[in-house]
Amino acid sequence: MKHNLSDLIAQGEGSRIEFKQTISAAHRIARTLAAFANTAGGTILIGVADNGRIVGIASETHEMQLIERATDFKVEPGLTVSYELVTVAGKQVLVIDVPESDDKPHYAINEYGHRTIYVRSKDKSVPTNKLILAQSPTDKELWDSPTVRSLLQFLRQHESITTGQMGQLANLSEGRAARLLRQLTEQGLLVMVDTPRRGVTEGIKPVRYYLKVS
Repeated sequence: MKHNLSDLIAQGEGSRIEFKQTISAAHRIARTLAAFANTAGGTILIGVADNGRIVGIASETHEMQLIERATDFKVEPGLTVSYELVTVAGKQVLVIDVPESDDKPHYAINEYGHRTIYVRSKDKSVPTNKLILAQSPTDKELWDSPTVRSLLQFLRQHESITTGQMGQLANLSEGRAARLLRQLTEQGLLVMVDTPRRGVTEGIKPVRYYLKVS
């Protein structure tokens, strides 16, 4: 696949684009790979700084070895990605395309062997305890309703929403708000993030919902 690098960089980092100056470790890039595969797919530009400046890569072989180590051994089940090397003003950028997977959920395996599900939220790859798969047909009448329009407007101004916030927004009980958010997740509009606890002393964080593609 031929990429227009300028167009990709102009879009900036987001739910489907990630910039990386270089890959520091296979287990780190595995988080981004798994998150894209679990959400809506995406593209990783290696050799591009966070501000969009093209810095180039020192070694295509080194970067590809780390990508292959991640897709084969640090993401479970493994992933198949495609890549293209693009040269701009003598600098090489490695473009990695990660398709949305039909084999979800994918786990990223850290340096200690711990497995975690990641999903994409705007320009971040965030951990979640579980992944709700989009498996229900779209209810167009529901998506066009004033309640869902209010939800979309809220999520354009805020990163995420909880069931409590949804209840206040639409004047719903928390139970009805939870059912609505889950329904929209099952229809592929939202992604649910149930943040794992990092230790016994950390409090339970509320489940949050994000737009699948923002």
